[in-house]
Amino acid sequence: MTAPSTSSASSVVPSGADTSPHVAAIHEKILIVDFGSQVTQLIARRVREEGVYSEIVPFQKAEAAFAEMKPKAVILSGGPASVLDDNAPSAPMAILEAGVPVLGICYGEQTLAKQLGGTVEGGHHREFGRAQVEITDDCALFDGVWQKGGKYDVWMSHGDRVTKLPDGFRAVAQAPGSPISVIADDTRKFYAMQFHPEVVHTPDGAKLLRNFVRKVARLTGDWTMRAFREEAIDKIRAQVGSGKVICGLSGGVDSAVAAVLIHEAIGDQLTCVFVDHGLLRKDEGKTVVDLFRHHYNIPLVHVDASETFLGALKGVTDPEQKRKTIGKLFIDVFEAEARRVGGADFLAQGTLYPDVIESVSFTGGPSVTIKSHHNVGGLPARMNMKLVEPLRELFKDEVRALGRELGLP
Repeated sequence: MTAPSTSSASSVVPSGADTSPHVAAIHEKILIVDFGSQVTQLIARRVREEGVYSEIVPFQKAEAAFAEMKPKAVILSGGPASVLDDNAPSAPMAILEAGVPVLGICYGEQTLAKQLGGTVEGGHHREFGRAQVEITDDCALFDGVWQKGGKYDVWMSHGDRVTKLPDGFRAVAQAPGSPISVIADDTRKFYAMQFHPEVVHTPDGAKLLRNFVRKVARLTGDWTMRAFREEAIDKIRAQVGSGKVICGLSGGVDSAVAAVLIHEAIGDQLTCVFVDHGLLRKDEGKTVVDLFRHHYNIPLVHVDASETFLGALKGVTDPEQKRKTIGKLFIDVFEAEARRVGGADFLAQGTLYPDVIESVSFTGGPSVTIKSHHNVGGLPARMNMKLVEPLRELFKDEVRALGRELGLP
């Protein structure tokens, strides 16, 4: 089931193109099968905090992604559907039969139980919000975190609930609205919980996920920013070859980190175009020019288009219309400068992993536009350039960590 949006996790210390960016140098990976929860991204972030590369895929594509990625473990997310519905989403049986550890969260628990022969029922008391679970038996997930007989705060969000366990499972926690709150099959290393450990409303949730990563899946964590940097540089060189790359700088973190990373990979094959739209903080434009032109010695074209942008935005009050206006003008100005530079085969963008995730529909239904993403699908076909997006595997705080690794102030 879905849960409320929460604040970002604390800055990720250990971390590291289509929608499946596989990192060849990283051997420990966890696949997250998304059933449409609003907070699936938080699962990935918690796993990455443990230095393990995690990747989110919609349930419809999970079997193919599993075969290609060869993860060491799988996590089944929550979601808004009911496993009792006709054509309810389910986990590929190939994953459940592959012999890797599996953790089910909320809807993930329900579909895991149902698919393996248990019973899930609806029509019971819905739980949404804070609740307490009582630990009824020891479990690898609880090791060093929760004690048998103790009661602990969690965040629930469900209507259906498991009422009969599949063969091989035992119940290890209970709650008033969910008598079977956590289930465990120690032989197959299958575990599942009715609540959401990924949100901050479950105070010990990150520790439970850590136990799954470290003690159940027995992963040590080999995804660091240094490893990501080295792998990304190799991938950029392999993609670009002897070609030329043009990068649009916005003055923000994402494009700046992308530019410095690409320059480290291919040097003067990169030219940056900084379009100053007049919406930056005081003297920020000067800082960008000084940093790239004088500190990093990256070829830079500086365009002061502030009058054009501010003129077009005059009288516009709708935020989405502002974004579209800025996006269109940026492309127009950037395209004109790209023609002047000439000879570029590739366009570099600071696309991030949330841009990729949020710009596709994971449950097959209509996507809701929260806000337009300027880095996804914004390249005019007439520019006839290939995309270089070295950050599309990263969350925002990981981009900042990469920036520090690259020496950006």
